Amino acid sequence: MGDEITGRILVVDDDPTVAEVVMRYLVRDGHEVECVADGREALGAAAARPPDLVVLDLMLPGINGLEVCRRLREASAVPVVMLTALGEETDRLVGLELGADDYVTKPFSPRELALRVRSVLRRAKGGSAPAGRGPGRVDDGDLRVDLGAHEAELAGEKLSLTAREFDLLAYLMRHPRRAFTRDELLERVWGWSFGDSSTVTVHVRRLREKIENDPTAPRRIVTVWGVGYRYEPEDDGAP
Repeated sequence: MGDEITGRILVVDDDPTVAEVVMRYLVRDGHEVECVADGREALGAAAARPPDLVVLDLMLPGINGLEVCRRLREASAVPVVMLTALGEETDRLVGLELGADDYVTKPFSPRELALRVRSVLRRAKGGSAPAGRGPGRVDDGDLRVDLGAHEAELAGEKLSLTAREFDLLAYLMRHPRRAFTRDELLERVWGWSFGDSSTVTVHVRRLREKIENDPTAPRRIVTVWGVGYRYEPEDDGAP
């Protein structure tokens, strides 16, 4: 397994059995793993030794997972994979809005979680390309996406994007004026053949907040009613 898809993982779960199983699978995949049992410990561990990715249970004693996610996102763009119970759809969507990169629903297969962790890490490190992505840069007016460096800028200012936000923006910009359904974006951008399409809605909302002058009246990532979303370039010379 290549070094580009391994890293230092912080696992946050107050169930010692779950934490032990998750740690065993992640270590088997070549990761270095630290486990903590509550939100306050998690924030302290992340500050003392920043991880490459956080596996975060939402139901934690003390500071809950959503608040931990919010504070982590304020401090850095560290990827976060959430663990949620089956009935926590509202919390899951809030977590995605706070900037979590992915989620796995309990009860889950440890192997599935390990694969999700590998996928998010690979994207965060720029080591994997969604469909349609190639080397180089995509520009549209004052918005620039550097595909090789995995960075985006707006009006000369670097954008703080999660790995999934970056992949979605890059894919839409490389396919301007083409409408995609939410299910198509789930599969083509992130490789999910299953999943909650509301994940796309959340990431589109977050992108609009970061690249649109008025997120309530978007001009770049527009809604195509009854279909999904389309990227409308501001620069006539856009690809």
